[in-house]
Amino acid sequence: MLTDLDRARSLTAELRLQFDKADKATSQAVMADTDEASIAFAKEAQQATAMVASDVAALGPLLTSLGYTQELEAFAAFQSSSSKYLKLDQDILALAVENTNLKAQRMSFGPARQAADAFRDAISNVAGDAPAKDRCGANELAQKAIVAVREIQVLQAPHIAEADDQVMTRLEQDMAALEQKARDSLTALSELVGAAGGSKVALATASLDRFKDLSGQIVSLSRRNTNVRSLALSLREQTALAAACDSRLRTLQQALDREGSKATR
Repeated sequence: MLTDLDRARSLTAELRLQFDKADKATSQAVMADTDEASIAFAKEAQQATAMVASDVAALGPLLTSLGYTQELEAFAAFQSSSSKYLKLDQDILALAVENTNLKAQRMSFGPARQAADAFRDAISNVAGDAPAKDRCGANELAQKAIVAVREIQVLQAPHIAEADDQVMTRLEQDMAALEQKARDSLTALSELVGAAGGSKVALATASLDRFKDLSGQIVSLSRRNTNVRSLALSLREQTALAAACDSRLRTLQQALDREGSKATR
């Protein structure tokens, strides 16, 4: 009996250790700023979770054979909490490794910014081909288009960080209106320069199309919101479940320690 009791105490301590390790690894997967780090921490969490399952499978029959009522109740309470925790943990890790918000952010700061800069240069060249009498008007149209594209860039960041679908929809509507404003300015500018500026207008149009496509990809990634959702689930739900699981394991440890004290008197 003492041997079984020592084994139960050892398993409980190991179970608590592995559970804490799994919980911390999941938190690190959620907070990681690269795909590689997220995947590595997710694997670490899954390995620790597998150890938790192994310890639970060994501890249950052992506690039953010992016949300790209080310990069995604490273990049953842990199993109830941990089953909810583990289901949520799977969902969080699946979201965390997708990193859609992080990918959207990188696209916004990288390819989309480059496309916006290319459009700025291209439409400025178009304005430079306007007749002298229309030069001021052409430059004004070009600036309107450039500012509209820059404003779309500014709206990408709050869209990526936003969790509310309705707010994201409003941001997308603003982006669409700004994109149309840029396109209308380009159309008006093309009429000013005429056929002589056709090739430059075509280049500016292609640059705007490229920016629009990238902005659409950013919105699609942002809409999945995997980083925002995994962080929200981790902070709002998983933290409470983890605390409940640890509390039940601590109760089990304390009860087993008392049994050990009785057995050695």
